[in-house]
Formats: sequence, structure tokens, C-alpha cells
Amino acid sequence: MPKIDVYNIEGKKVNDVELKEDIFGIIPNEELVHSVIVNYLANQRQGTQSTKTRAEVRGGGKKPWRQKGTGRARQGSIRAPHWVGGGIALGPKPRSYSYKLNKKERRLAIKSCLSSKVIEFEFNAIKTKEVAKMLNSLKLEGKTLILLPEKNEIIQKSARNIKGVKTLSVNTINAYDLVNYKNLVVTLDTVKRLEEVYA
Repeated sequence: MPKIDVYNIEGKKVNDVELKEDIFGIIPNEELVHSVIVNYLANQRQGTQSTKTRAEVRGGGKKPWRQKGTGRARQGSIRAPHWVGGGIALGPKPRSYSYKLNKKERRLAIKSCLSSKVIEFEFNAIKTKEVAKMLNSLKLEGKTLILLPEKNEIIQKSARNIKGVKTLSVNTINAYDLVNYKNLVVTLDTVKRLEEVYA
């Protein structure tokens, strides 16, 4: 079983804890993690881009000149795609980019991310200054994700004004944030919750 150190808010080691092998000790599947992240980003897209076709732009109801005898190319409307101010041919329309992945794939991707990084600590501070002090004591460099067992507004509000720090609860965890943030900090209760959910 993988074992990690437990730190208090001053950054001092106070204990160690064993983690479940099948959650925190698997060989990360990078290809699957990539697929899950692409899926996550695709599902975040609003898909609201839109262009007007020749039927939707204003004007162009009258034929600009007669069909024959002018020496010019025949034209049916000044709002055809090749005219300035005309409609767009084959342009984007509102659509959904979302698609589904299997639940087992998503779970395995999260396990792969959890197996690659985790820092354990005991948390009992409720002020931004204390959270910043704790992160500094742990000597964490780069973006840090704090994972909580459940929604906790006190801790979330304490960390939200710290640049590069984000908090998530176990039920909102996703592979994208686990990969996007260099450091992952969890509480003992979070470890127990993760082992319950992903066992």
C-alpha cells in the first residue's frame, strides 16, 4: 500500500497514513486521462456561435439585373455568399459539442490522476491568511488544488482569494482539474471519502 505523510497547518509532519492500492497506487493511464479531459472541455463549450445564411440576411429580394443581354454574369440576389453583405455559406450554427464517456472510464481517469500526486494535511483554519500560511509552510510551488470531502463554504471562502488555489469537493472532482493543478492537497476525511466512492 502507498503511504504518505500527514502535515499540520504549520507544515510539520504529525503522522503518516496508508492509502488504498487500487485508488492511489495504480499505474496512471495517460491515454485515458487525455480522452476524459478532451471530453470535459468539449462538454464545457457553449456552442452558441452562429452565422446568417443568404435566407437570413437583410435585403436581396429583387433580382439585381435582368438575366440576359447586359454582358454581365447572371445574378439572382445581392445577398448571395459571394456578394459583400451576403450570407455565409456553410458557416457555423448553434450546436452541442457534448458527448458521453463510460462511467468506468471517468473513474479510472480520476484514479490515475490521484495515483500521480497527493499531499495530506490536517485542516482546521478558517481564514485566508491561515490557508496561505499553511500552503507556504508546505512549500508548495505552482497551482494548488485543495480537495474536500464535501462542500465547505468556510474553507472555500478562505482559499478563493489566493491566486492559483482552487477548492473542490469529492462529488465535483474531475480529471481536468487534477491534471491542470500541479499540487493536490487533501484532508484525512477526503481520503476516507475517496476510498468510499472509488473503491
